This record gives sequence, structure tokens and C-alpha cells, in this order.
Amino acid sequence: MEQPETVGELELSVGYVVKQVHAALRTAMDEALRPLDLTVPQYACLELLGRHPGLSNSELARRAFVTRQSMNLVLRRLQERDLLTRPDHATHGRALLAELTPAGQTALHQASVAVRAVEKQLFSPLPQERQRRVREDLAACLAPPGTD
Repeated sequence: MEQPETVGELELSVGYVVKQVHAALRTAMDEALRPLDLTVPQYACLELLGRHPGLSNSELARRAFVTRQSMNLVLRRLQERDLLTRPDHATHGRALLAELTPAGQTALHQASVAVRAVEKQLFSPLPQERQRRVREDLAACLAPPGTD
């Protein structure tokens, strides 16, 4: 009977290298967003609401890769800073749909510029064509089987 494969050398593991890149990106984003008094989850929330106004707490949490409880804290902090609004009472079901304020749109623009600069710097060793190919290859890994 054949023995199952192990991960082997970490430096040769795609997953390990992806995690290293993720950690480097997250650290650089933290540093770039700090002067704007934003965290990465707060930025993600602003970016999502900028593209999809009216998302619920649950949908924001799912798309930002945080728990609903964490997203509730993110939303509360952004609301306290007048970067977004949520109604006091839900108009449909229990969801309090959030939208960016003008100050939130300004903060989003500043944060998006900062994050794009981080991304460009991190991936600068790769030519644009290779960056596109890496993005497409990684996205293909997320596609459900049989959808190519």
C-alpha cells in the first residue's frame, strides 16, 4: 500500500508561501493604514460598502473574512467616526444596512490609495503579466470543481 504524501519542505509548499505573502501584505497594510487611523478590517469594510452600499453585518463579515461579532465592532467604530451610517431600526428583517457617509468615502479613497501602493510595492518584483497570471492561477484554485 502506498504511503500518503506529507507536506515536505515548507519552502516548497505553495500554501506556506501563500501564507508568507499574506502575512507580509497584512503587515504592510497595517503600517500604511495606521496614519489614517484605520485597521485592515475597517478598510475592508469601507471598501466593500464603497462597492456594495447597503450590505448587512453578516454579508460584510463573510466578505471581509471576520466573524459577525468582530464586524459589529468594526461597524460601530466606523459609525462613531461618522464614516458610515446604519439605521437605528431594521427596515427589512433584522439587518441594519450600512452605507458610507461623505467622510467615509473620503477615508475610503485615502485608504485605497495607500493599500494599492502597498500592493504595488510587494508585487513589484513580478512584471505585470506575471502578476496577472498569478492572480488568475490563484483565483482558479477558488473555483468550484468542474467550472473551468
